[in-house]
Amino acid sequence: MSDFFEEGDEQGEAVATKTKKSERGKLEYVREEEVPEEEAAPARVSPYDMPGEWYVIHSYSGYENKVRSNLITRMHSMQVEEKIYEIRILMEDVTEIKNGKRVVSQKKVFPGYILVRAELDDTTWDVIRHTPGVTGFVGMGSKPTPLSRREVESLLGYSEEETETPRKTRPQLEYQVGDPVIVKDGAFEGLTGVISEINEDHLKLKVLVNIFGRETPVELEFAQVVKA
Repeated sequence: MSDFFEEGDEQGEAVATKTKKSERGKLEYVREEEVPEEEAAPARVSPYDMPGEWYVIHSYSGYENKVRSNLITRMHSMQVEEKIYEIRILMEDVTEIKNGKRVVSQKKVFPGYILVRAELDDTTWDVIRHTPGVTGFVGMGSKPTPLSRREVESLLGYSEEETETPRKTRPQLEYQVGDPVIVKDGAFEGLTGVISEINEDHLKLKVLVNIFGRETPVELEFAQVVKA
């Protein structure tokens, strides 16, 4: 006799069962646990293929968050939230060197610009355009121009690959080559010099200082100098 066979359940559905011997030698049928199939991961959708189109609006630089808040409030009060889907301020991670320490902070990629995904008609145009702090749409002439697929996917970091590209950080240093500095610590304390090289990975500088009438390069840590 085969160990496995098909037997219908109460609803008539065929399920796998297995036989085993009881203590008295009779065969008993034991229902095997049904293992649920793994759900397939949902397909990734390009932001360009989402409802509406993407537009860029101008705002006063430094007031982007306030303008975004104003637009959200206005679209609800004007009852167009079903046509204005998304409002984005593009941000990026920036590595700054402060007091000799590496600090990661967020900065606006395009100060003074906000992305809006919407179905643009006369009503939604009026709601967006007359939001306090909005100075206009980006586009040719008086008609707003929606972003292309390439622009949308590039700006929002979309790719068709399953794994997303990790966000890159852009270094922003407190010092630059050619900056005059004063040594505040160590054997050369009190001397002034000019930065000739910057080693960001090790947080070190090469500074040309005047020793015995000659410019001599010395290696110092970021925390050992201050701008002159």
